[in-house]
Amino acid sequence: MGALKLEDIHYTYDDYKTWEGDWELYDGIAVAMAPAPARKHQSLETAIITELNNQLDDCPQCEVLGEIDYKVSNDTVLRPDVAVTCGETNEYYLTKAPEIIVEIVSPSSAKKDEVYKFDIYEAEKVKYYIIVYPDDLIAKLYKLDGKKYDKQGDFSHERYRFEETTCPISIDFERVFRRFRK
Repeated sequence: MGALKLEDIHYTYDDYKTWEGDWELYDGIAVAMAPAPARKHQSLETAIITELNNQLDDCPQCEVLGEIDYKVSNDTVLRPDVAVTCGETNEYYLTKAPEIIVEIVSPSSAKKDEVYKFDIYEAEKVKYYIIVYPDDLIAKLYKLDGKKYDKQGDFSHERYRFEETTCPISIDFERVFRRFRK
């Protein structure tokens, strides 16, 4: 009997849900999440959730969620910082692509957010993907154009209105970043 190799290990959601600590699962590979994010990261997450949530009072089919599992497949589970989902019925994790996902970059998550998650969210047809850079107070916003993301711009002081969402919604980046400006 040969030695077990790393490439022979392939985890599933059933394994994932029994683990202690914070993890994500990429094509069967367990990826440990960093310790709790810095205060600035958490404050930005709260500001974005508040900004979006305040607009959904008249939209009962949509909700804004922070740090919920998105079960892409049986061997891929991600935990976006912020997700806007509409018509989701599962109580424990997301089962279909959210309309908007926001990831707030930290030094340990940059490659995951910019490459791995970007590719997965694009393939899963998440309509809008926003990558927030706390140190620069910039949000890179991508809109799904057919099968590929099209960069809408780098936002710092502008408002962006999402055109292809179930309910009318926008983000005022000036307001989101205001308290962090010097």
